Amino acid sequence: MSFERSAGVLLHPTSLPGRYGIGDLGAGAYHFIDFLTSAKQRLWQILPLGPTGYGDSPYQCFSAFAGNPLLISPDRLVADGYLPAEAVEIVPDFPVGKVDFGPVIEYKRALMRLSHEYFLANGDELQREAYDRFCQNTAYWLDDFALFMALKEYHKEQDGGVWNTWPKAIAKRQVRAMKQWTKQLADEIELHKFQQFLFFKQWLELKAYANGRGIRIIGDIPIFVAYDSADVWAHPELFYLDKNGAPSVVAGVPPDYFSETGQRWGNPLYRWDVVAADNYAWWVQRIHMNLVQADIVRIDHFRGFEAYWEIPATEPTAVIGRWVKGPDADFFDAIRARLGDLPIIAEDLGVITPEVVALRDRYGFPGMKILQFAFGGERNSTFLPYTYDKNSVVYTGTHDNETTLGWYLNATEDERDHVRRYTISSGRDIVWDLIRLAYASVADLAIIPMQDFFVLDNEARMNYPGREGGWWGWRYTREMFSARAAGIAMGLAELARLYGRMPEEALAPSAPEAVEPETVEREATVAGE
Repeated sequence: MSFERSAGVLLHPTSLPGRYGIGDLGAGAYHFIDFLTSAKQRLWQILPLGPTGYGDSPYQCFSAFAGNPLLISPDRLVADGYLPAEAVEIVPDFPVGKVDFGPVIEYKRALMRLSHEYFLANGDELQREAYDRFCQNTAYWLDDFALFMALKEYHKEQDGGVWNTWPKAIAKRQVRAMKQWTKQLADEIELHKFQQFLFFKQWLELKAYANGRGIRIIGDIPIFVAYDSADVWAHPELFYLDKNGAPSVVAGVPPDYFSETGQRWGNPLYRWDVVAADNYAWWVQRIHMNLVQADIVRIDHFRGFEAYWEIPATEPTAVIGRWVKGPDADFFDAIRARLGDLPIIAEDLGVITPEVVALRDRYGFPGMKILQFAFGGERNSTFLPYTYDKNSVVYTGTHDNETTLGWYLNATEDERDHVRRYTISSGRDIVWDLIRLAYASVADLAIIPMQDFFVLDNEARMNYPGREGGWWGWRYTREMFSARAAGIAMGLAELARLYGRMPEEALAPSAPEAVEPETVEREATVAGE
């Protein structure tokens, strides 16, 4: 599927400014959309929106369907009548340029509990009806997720609450145990359902505001799910697990230029024969849910659908493993038969074979081009703009890369010389030189990380693949934005005009639409199966 020539920004909502220690779906998000509008941008790319687990990575979530309660805006809860104003009068002194996840989690959990209590005591009829409809329409994933999270918290002193450490009866979802624990943890289960209601209410209202300004959201689907997730606990038959419920083989990628030992991600691998036997029903639900949350979705590690690197779970690195054939075209044929044409971007980085290219091109999915990869030893690199296909997405870098300034500062002199000669520049403004290069390229879509517009070094890096802890926390500040936003917007609008990425017509601003969370699931014939 090809997309209209346009440009946009890569920014996860956690990186937005605000006084609650983490970016959220409140005023900062709406101001960011206004900025995109003034800058003539058409796209906002985010990372997965799910509830994060150990390490705070949005690619290791407790659910492939749920939203992250940390993103719920306290200010919008007050405005919508789900929280008393006095609850947010005093806020801890959180850092402003980085997320300190531990204190934020503690604070937000207490606030969500207070909001739920306030709703139970003061919720009006319309609020209660909306909540009930949301629970009914999303029960196919919400019931399992809420029980899973309640059980995790109850058993948190037992190896962090990982589900295979629970009592055997509930770990294996025996009927009597499921009924017993559902009754015992009823209050906590309701709290988790309520948080999801609030998340989707706020997210869908924000998405409507963006869409009303001609801005489309690019979401993100990791091909694999976290082991410690409601998905694996609720559907163990879909994964390679041993008799104790632990993964027998795990996901990763083999050694390459970037790592001598490869990357051992540790995610359980799918039993694709079992998934296919049900006509990929779980995946249909997953992609459908993501297309409710976003207008376009990027599939992370697309090559895994053609073949994936299987690592024995006992191996500490990714050195020992094997390539195993994935579901290939059968998967996408089945998904398309249920959901129609798929607005998908294929993350086709890494070891890409002709078979992966053929799979991508069979469905017309645009692939990804990273400018930071273009200026190494190869003078005919496929990441150089003159090699691009029109149906592709160009980035200066991604959430997994250095910032562009950080990359340039750490580059070899040969790389710096190459990029200076290619851009016909002195290198003094190399970040914006590369932004211009991306905009000028033939690629239909150009996406730039927000850090690059501010010309930030690696202190603002979002993630470092394969390294645990200390990542995912970068935020821009209100002061940084106030000082630079107008100039950045003017520069981006000029680039959009020059290189044909301008919206065809300026859309008149409209008031935020009230979107009920039941919108999450209107197609019961898809989701309920």
